[in-house]
Amino acid sequence: MALSLREYRARIKSTESMKKITRAMELIAASRIIKAQQRAQAAAPYARELTRAVSAVATFSNVDHPLTREEEDPKRAAVLIVTSDRGLAGAYSSSVLKEAERLAEKLRGEGKEIDWFIAGRKGEAYFKFRQRPIVQAWTGASDQPSYDTAADIGRHLIEAFLKEQGEDGDVDEVHVVYTRFRSMLVQEPTAVRLLPLEVVEAEEGGQEHDASDLLPLYEFEPSPAEVLDGLLPQYVQSRIFFALLQAAASELAARQKAMKSATDNADELIKKYTRIANQARQAGITQEISEIVGGVNALADANSGND
Repeated sequence: MALSLREYRARIKSTESMKKITRAMELIAASRIIKAQQRAQAAAPYARELTRAVSAVATFSNVDHPLTREEEDPKRAAVLIVTSDRGLAGAYSSSVLKEAERLAEKLRGEGKEIDWFIAGRKGEAYFKFRQRPIVQAWTGASDQPSYDTAADIGRHLIEAFLKEQGEDGDVDEVHVVYTRFRSMLVQEPTAVRLLPLEVVEAEEGGQEHDASDLLPLYEFEPSPAEVLDGLLPQYVQSRIFFALLQAAASELAARQKAMKSATDNADELIKKYTRIANQARQAGITQEISEIVGGVNALADANSGND
């Protein structure tokens, strides 16, 4: 009984140590998520205005730009998956990977092959474990993404898209799968097509705009084609950066929620082990008292027999 009591006390001690760790991680995630939300909100106005500028050029000019050109028979698609670098974030990475698998099933049903591009160590490990090829991976900054990373991802995707059909590494479509931050309680895995270009203003600004909104009138100098050459790569990179920022805020929110659940579970486990340890201690005391009483009674019986 004493050995069992020592075991429960050791479990209580280890659970209390784990609770301290999960509580600290919860507080760290809570402190970082505010900054991540602010970064995502600060990027929204630039992305929204850039989207409006691209919309204006696409609306008022009939330029056939390579980034807006649809292939008649697309054969290959690139899919960028944005996951986390670290775990302990609940189902954050697994949810976005499931969304990517759903998209892959849809694309394969349309007769397209897939080239995988990964952002985050969790996604990279997922594909390596299953021995599935990855074209390019970016790791190390999932919770604090930089624009340089987004620009590098954008350059690789645009380069693959601009290759002629049949060239090594060419793709006809580019998709991005990431987690959109809705609120502290809701993070939604989302798949969007990035290329050929589809101008979606609500994606960037976070809110819908009325169809009657008038686009600003632009005078293009130099030509609309040259303006699109400069704007469209910036537009693609800004959308990727916005997706990375949304994913970072979602990751931190998921980690805070997971660590809070772990801390609450540790509390419940400590209460359970304390109750069982108290019961074990009381049972031990009761048994010792019973043995003492039994010994006293036996001794009294022996003495009365001698008399």
